[in-house]
Amino acid sequence: MKEKLGKVIIAPGVLVTIAKLTALSVPGVVRMSPAWPDSVGRLLRRRGPGEGARIQVEDDIVSVDLYIVVEQDVNMLKLSQEVQAEVSRAIHDMVGLEVKEVNVHIQDMVIRTDED
Repeated sequence: MKEKLGKVIIAPGVLVTIAKLTALSVPGVVRMSPAWPDSVGRLLRRRGPGEGARIQVEDDIVSVDLYIVVEQDVNMLKLSQEVQAEVSRAIHDMVGLEVKEVNVHIQDMVIRTDED
């Protein structure tokens, strides 16, 4: 029988970091993007360590919103599905929480030129 030793509390910032690093590890994801346009984000002070990811935890069930920038020559649907699967797996494997949803918002696409 397992002895109850106390609570384990995982800060939302930890979940944000897991989600961001996992999304960035998927080939085709260039960077995270603010959820708001730059001018609005600055006005509302929404920039910072959580930029590009929003996490909501309710009754130990996680909902994730990711805001990403992608490479130009990727299948955005397949990329988004891979991001969803990887982020869900990472959160479940690393902290043991159920993931209700991972919403991927593609905010921009990087256009490569011959000069790049």
